[in-house]
Amino acid sequence: MEWVVIVSVLVMTILSLLRVNVIIAIIAASLTAGLMAGLSTVDSTELLVNGMGGGANTALSYILLGAFAVAISYTGITTILVNFLIRVLTGKKTMMLLVIAGVASLSQNLVPVHIAFIPILIPPLLKLFDNMRMDRRAVATALTFGLKAPYIMIPAGFGLIFHETIVTGMKENGANITVSESALSMLIPGSGMIVGLLIAIFVSYRKDRDMPEGAGGIEASAIIEQEAVSFNRKHVMTLIAIAAALAVQLITESLVIGALTGLVLMFLLLAVPFKNGDRVMSEGIAMMGTIAIVMLVASGYGNILTETGAVQALVESSSGFLDSSNQALIAFILLLVGLLVTLGIGSSFGTIPILAALYVPICMAAGFSPMATAALIGTAGALGDAGSPASDSTLGPTSGLNADGKHNHIWDTVVPTFLHYNIPLFLFGWVAAIIL
Repeated sequence: MEWVVIVSVLVMTILSLLRVNVIIAIIAASLTAGLMAGLSTVDSTELLVNGMGGGANTALSYILLGAFAVAISYTGITTILVNFLIRVLTGKKTMMLLVIAGVASLSQNLVPVHIAFIPILIPPLLKLFDNMRMDRRAVATALTFGLKAPYIMIPAGFGLIFHETIVTGMKENGANITVSESALSMLIPGSGMIVGLLIAIFVSYRKDRDMPEGAGGIEASAIIEQEAVSFNRKHVMTLIAIAAALAVQLITESLVIGALTGLVLMFLLLAVPFKNGDRVMSEGIAMMGTIAIVMLVASGYGNILTETGAVQALVESSSGFLDSSNQALIAFILLLVGLLVTLGIGSSFGTIPILAALYVPICMAAGFSPMATAALIGTAGALGDAGSPASDSTLGPTSGLNADGKHNHIWDTVVPTFLHYNIPLFLFGWVAAIIL
């Protein structure tokens, strides 16, 4: 049974590397897991479909955030930002990448739109990227850094949800820790991501890269046109809606309610006319619909792995070979198992409760401190958010960078982010578990 996770993740990874659509790859991995666990094709499919309900909240959140982002874009406030970036950063590749990473970071803690800003902000910049001969893999790594590093280190916005999930999972399994301690434990793993970002920008993708012309999709020349927009009343109302969305999300701890609040206020404050409601929702669904479906299918895949006991069997078989006195080896094996599990499911938030139930007893028996245990759980969960074909932290950057059909999801986003973030995150998380 312990081979179910390994083989099914390999199926998904190999199919993805062969450029098979990620949804098909995840379904194939799900059926592989079910069949290896002794289920029939029908039973495997039923578990997959039943498990998709677990991702409904996330999928609805993304669709509402997509509509919210479209409404924000309708006011022209993002055009002001894009024009500013074009005016100030043209020809300054390194600074452009650092600014993109910074803007992406704001989407996790300050302006909780997550990946919904990418299809609005990035496509207008694609022609500029090409003129600057910028390697889009560098842009993908900058975006993924901003989508991931802030929430694993800062307990606000999505970060608050992330660390509260760790705290809840640990408490339910007999280990007490506070949100501030959880966040502190993730500073070392998060530092690994900073190192990865700097390597990507200054070493791996520093050289110029020419993109082919006419690769399909929207022509870059058609999406670079940015009209002159001056700051006005609609933009003030938009900022109020954004602030309200953040406040409600923090108070209710519900991304759905927060996004819905921001969207409703955009109409009530007349930042967007009521008559454009259908258009806003349609474009929001078009923007985020594919990602929402991927997250639903990934949730179904996770359901098969957990319901069949494949994840638990993998952890137990791995821990059975460990000497409880060798914490370094235990931490390494647990992170390796976490990488396999989260790489397949692609969701850090969704896998943390599973990992906590399995990790806490092992860590307590081996004498790990609560902060070291939190570092292991948080790092193992975060490993699924970069370098996984099914992760929103890789799907989001691709949605913007492939607007003109010149960016491949696997080779230009997934592989670069895996190399630059999962490897240092793994190593730094391992160190954190040993020294905390």
